[in-house]
Amino acid sequence: MSAQQRSALFIDGANLYAATKALGFDIDYRRLLKEFQARDNLIRAFYYTAMVEDQEYSSIRPLIDWLDYNGYRVVTKPAKEFVDSAGRRKIKGNMDIELAIDALELAPRIDHMVLFSGDGDFRSLVEAMQRKGVRVTVVSTIQTQPAMVADDLRRQADEFLDLVHLIPRVGRDPGERTARAVPDRFTASPADTGTRSRGETPERSARPSPALETRYGIRQGDEPQEG
Repeated sequence: MSAQQRSALFIDGANLYAATKALGFDIDYRRLLKEFQARDNLIRAFYYTAMVEDQEYSSIRPLIDWLDYNGYRVVTKPAKEFVDSAGRRKIKGNMDIELAIDALELAPRIDHMVLFSGDGDFRSLVEAMQRKGVRVTVVSTIQTQPAMVADDLRRQADEFLDLVHLIPRVGRDPGERTARAVPDRFTASPADTGTRSRGETPERSARPSPALETRYGIRQGDEPQEG
């Protein structure tokens, strides 16, 4: 791929997490960013996820804070909680609309869209981007039973990239098990999220999660590179 080709990543966080969990590996998000920066002129890397706001502590919060400070543009919204007909508590958090709007707005400025999702609801978005002259790569996997990517989405894409082939390049090293503390200037309290400027040091910092490296492939002791 040409270094002059402008590209953007659109990561459906929940869908990608489900796919990597099914494949049995963890993503190192630093390596993921570097991989696609090497492939194209990467101008944006979006990460979308819904969050349960009434929880005192969310296990995904350390990931969100880290991504926000290290080259990713994080888009979140409150998840909706409801009780189904059987009386079971359910949580719904769909980010499809937010991702689609961002992609369509950015379409005139990019040549290549990389969509990390297997959700068939994105087929129409992929088609719309192609009509605007944007080439679309879908990243998911067909190596699970059932496949994590919808067949119509895979067919619509200009290119399908299986996560299995990315494991050597973006997977977290299984040998890296030692969790280390994140420097305060790269962490943020929930109260600071959404109100700080990029690069600004928050007044308070959240307690680092010992499971951060294990779950998300973030090397907590490394000096992160600004995106």
